[in-house]
Amino acid sequence: MSGAQIELQHKLHVLTKKEELDTVRVQGKVVVVLDILFATTTMVAVLAHGAREVVPVLDEQAARACGQGLGDGCVLAGELYAETLPGFAHPAPLALIEHGVRDKTVVYSTTNGTVAMTQATGAAQVYCGSLLNARRLVEHIVTRHRGETVLILCSGSGNNFNYEDFYGAGLFVEHFTRILGESADLSDAARAARELYRHARLPEALLECRVGSMMVRRGLQHEVEYACKVDSLPVVAVLEEGRVRLLSDSARSRPG
Repeated sequence: MSGAQIELQHKLHVLTKKEELDTVRVQGKVVVVLDILFATTTMVAVLAHGAREVVPVLDEQAARACGQGLGDGCVLAGELYAETLPGFAHPAPLALIEHGVRDKTVVYSTTNGTVAMTQATGAAQVYCGSLLNARRLVEHIVTRHRGETVLILCSGSGNNFNYEDFYGAGLFVEHFTRILGESADLSDAARAARELYRHARLPEALLECRVGSMMVRRGLQHEVEYACKVDSLPVVAVLEEGRVRLLSDSARSRPG
C-alpha cells in the first residue's frame, strides 16, 4: 500500500459511553456525538425545523444562567433522569418542535447527550449525529475530513452502555464503509456496532431497548418512532464555540 493510500485511510472507532472519552486522545480527531433517545436527535430535529442554534449545557443551573440574557429569543428545554426540568420545555424532538423553536436559540440540558457534547470540545471538530441525518453527515465528513480519525461517541446512560446509541453508531459505520470501501479502517468496536445494525430492525430495536421501552411506558412511542426515521433530514449539525448550528448548505435543506 502506498504512502498516499495510507494517508487517506479513515480510522473509525466507536466509544460505547461518554466516560470512555477519558481513555482516548480527542485532539486532532473528528467526533460524532450520539444520544439517539433523545438529545442529539432532538438537536438535529429542531435545527432542521428552524431553530437558530442549540446551546448544549451541563445542567439546569447552566441552562438558566445561559438563558437569562436571551429573553424571548430563547427556549429552555431539558431533562434530568428522564424528568422534564421544572419550567422547561419537554426535551423530546416532536414535543419541542411543537412548543415552537423557529428562529429561537434553544438552551438544552440533558442527563447524558449534552454532557457528552460539552466533554468532546477538545476535538478538532464535533458533530451532532442521529439516525435522522446519518447519511448526510457521513458524506460531509468523508469530503471535509479526508483521512482523519473519526470517533463515534455513544453518550450512554449514567456510565452504562445504551443499545440505541450503539445501534446508531452501527448505522454510521455502515454508511462510512459503503462510501469508503477498503479505505475504512474499523476498530473492533466499530465492527461490532455495524454487525448489530445489520441484524437489528427498526422500529423494534429502539422500542424494545431499555430506554425505548421506558419512553413507551411514558406515552412517548411516537417520539421513539420519529427517532427511527433513518436519513430523513439531510442536514449537518456542527458544534462551534459552544453552539450547535447547521452548516449553511444543509440549512437550505430544512423542511418548510
